[in-house]
Amino acid sequence: MADSPVSIHQGAGTLAQAVLSSAPEGMLIAPVWKRVAAFMLDVVMMSLVLHFLTGQKMLFYLMNYSLLTDGWRYIAAFFINWLLFFSAHYLYFKYTGRAFGRTFAQRGFRIAIVHDNGTLLEGHHWGPRAVGKLVYLLPVVGVLWFGLRDVLRGRSKNAEYRTSLDVKNHTVAAVDWSLPSETRLRLR
Repeated sequence: MADSPVSIHQGAGTLAQAVLSSAPEGMLIAPVWKRVAAFMLDVVMMSLVLHFLTGQKMLFYLMNYSLLTDGWRYIAAFFINWLLFFSAHYLYFKYTGRAFGRTFAQRGFRIAIVHDNGTLLEGHHWGPRAVGKLVYLLPVVGVLWFGLRDVLRGRSKNAEYRTSLDVKNHTVAAVDWSLPSETRLRLR
């Protein structure tokens, strides 16, 4: 009898398994465009909330560098607003991560931040991750240097499709529905 016209090929598994040796079976890595879109949506939402909470003055003080030449009161207002801006984003990233395992925009894009082995992060991991995300908020340098560098790393197989923030914190941005069932049940 001739060879069967139907053949079965065993693949190398999912992309996460091909790149990360500790990834559970079936776990998928979230595309970098979704991660960027989620981060941008989080920043826009927080900036709008802060803008309205400060009587619609925050964005004026953040972007008006000429205030630095107008006297000490304006200089103080400029730096206080930047401190408020960074602090609010830090608290948002930290406490939404601790409470929900991800930010609101990451939840909308179905992204889960997990350890390399597919388990959820403990509470003490979210503070360093939040500090690491603040570098992307730096004017000009944050987006043009750190942001583009991490977008390229997130698209590279050599970098295991992980940003420098992921590598530093031993995390992976996974597609939430591809996680093991015990992790999905605990993810809010």
